[in-house]
Amino acid sequence: MCGIAGKISFSDKGISTQDIETMNDAIKHRGPDDGGAYISPDRKVGLGHRRLAIIDLSPLGHQPMRYLDRYEIVFNGEIYNFQTERDALEKDGYTFASHSDTEVILALYDKYREKCLDHLRGMFAFAIYDEQEQTLFCARDRIGKKPFKYYLDDHVFLFASELKAILTQPEYRKEPDYLAIHHYLTLQYVPAPLTGFIGIKKLEPAHSLTIDLKTKTIRKERYWKLDYSHKLRLSEAEWKKRLIAKLEESVKLRMISDVPIGAFLSGGIDSSAIVALMAKNSKAPIKTFSIGFEEEKYNELRYAKIVAEKFKTDHTEFIVKPDAIELLLMLVRQYEEPFADSSALPTYYVSKLTRNHVTVALNGDGGDENFAGYTRYSAFQVSTLLDRLGWLNRLIGVPITRLLARSIRNTFFDRLHRFSKSLSDDYRRRYLSYTAYFTNEQKATLYTKQFREKMRGQDTYAVIASRFQESGSKNRTEQAVYADFVTYLPEDLMTKVDIATMTVALEGRSPFLDHELLELSAQIPFGLKLKGLNNKKYILKETLRGIVPDEVMFRPKMGFGVPIDAWFRGELKDYAREKLLDGQLVKRNLFKRSAIESILHAHASTSVNFSPHIWALLTLELWFEEYFS
Repeated sequence: MCGIAGKISFSDKGISTQDIETMNDAIKHRGPDDGGAYISPDRKVGLGHRRLAIIDLSPLGHQPMRYLDRYEIVFNGEIYNFQTERDALEKDGYTFASHSDTEVILALYDKYREKCLDHLRGMFAFAIYDEQEQTLFCARDRIGKKPFKYYLDDHVFLFASELKAILTQPEYRKEPDYLAIHHYLTLQYVPAPLTGFIGIKKLEPAHSLTIDLKTKTIRKERYWKLDYSHKLRLSEAEWKKRLIAKLEESVKLRMISDVPIGAFLSGGIDSSAIVALMAKNSKAPIKTFSIGFEEEKYNELRYAKIVAEKFKTDHTEFIVKPDAIELLLMLVRQYEEPFADSSALPTYYVSKLTRNHVTVALNGDGGDENFAGYTRYSAFQVSTLLDRLGWLNRLIGVPITRLLARSIRNTFFDRLHRFSKSLSDDYRRRYLSYTAYFTNEQKATLYTKQFREKMRGQDTYAVIASRFQESGSKNRTEQAVYADFVTYLPEDLMTKVDIATMTVALEGRSPFLDHELLELSAQIPFGLKLKGLNNKKYILKETLRGIVPDEVMFRPKMGFGVPIDAWFRGELKDYAREKLLDGQLVKRNLFKRSAIESILHAHASTSVNFSPHIWALLTLELWFEEYFS
């Protein structure tokens, strides 16, 4: 796992080694083991790399790496099937100087050009410069595990794993993107291709980007998409057999490493399954790592301990007593885009704890997207059955739930009213109302007149709703699962894990997000994933019976959260008021001070939980201070 950067000049101005080294320094935390730079003979192209050595620890794994005296690559990620591909290439006459997966990518590109991506099983972001053709070929993995951000104008093309590297270059002038902020308030993340900075974009997952320096043209293409339209009609027994075989294969591939390896263990189904299969395929005890909080409702350590004891792991656990303010400031700096998923905090802590012992950690990410594990899928399934009663809901349901929400100020009745009101919406927009941080109505109340006018016609719900039909599925809930897979998963969950782990130079691997496993699970009839109205992850649970302990498998889902609700009623209450009521969001005339004060007051004086809203506002405020004050 590494950090990559690069620069192309379209003008007479050449690129210096110092330019690339400056970009490298900004992302040194991603690769503390080694660094390197390449400048093309005509000084029009520069590539930079910071290395975290995982496979082939020798100097032969150094990057930028040259091949056939023609190609130069900078690569971030891991290719798990590189040995199989290498064997096939050697039969075709290709030779290799190293034992790294990086060199295999170069040989595949020489043979297949853009189609090399079809041969890669793993996580990656890379750029290959062909000196002979004067082209730069860039690509990002199918799921979006590894980041690729870039800036392009008439004079320069800049790219990097993190936009911090792009900000070091004088050709880019920082300016906030207010449309990105508008979307962020609803989603808790900035959707691709936006980043929060005008002009800097994210390359979307499963996309490639080719720049031809001779013609000064750029071409972006999508090379892979998950398809839910073709279902296999197999017995449950056959599905269980296929799933456990593919999941175990995925785990075994991700256990290949030349450095110490371990696993995050939350005590949930997904991470427990990964640990079980790792233990099965390891001669030595697996190192597992868990964190908890003093607040019992956020502490899953007892479940993690059950799994650790069953599989006799070398288990380390840690009770977190966070300095919330100091940590929040650091996270805002590291995440660099507006990002309001508060589980970034425990993810960072468990990454830091884990890095003290190993360099690679497997996790259970992707299980919920693969097998419909979120509670909101059940709520959405129920709502689709109530569609025919829409007239009765409008007549009775909405007025009653509105009255209850206003007279009994707590989170349950607030959500009940939101659910009832949503039944009148188009089903795609309805689903977004379940996941929204700030709804459209709440944003209208929050925005100043000037900012509201600026965002007129910009509908965040439509951005996500447009993805529903891409799935190929006729099942509305499965369409929602797909929408999460192409938006929430890469933009929130994958971003959270990549930044948290790479901040401490730890490589995270996600067996549930193996693309072959995803393609298999997409063919499972949806009724085997969400059985009935509330039996979530049915076929996965049946597959894992007898493997994962029942007390873990069938316990209520907790999520990986932090007690921000209590923090904003206690230790962070005054800090939030101080920052938000007289900060950048008010001074820039984006949000009304009175609206922010109303949110803070409601959270402190009622039992309605507005902590997600306050966290989103506070991280945005601190983002402006960090990057634009």
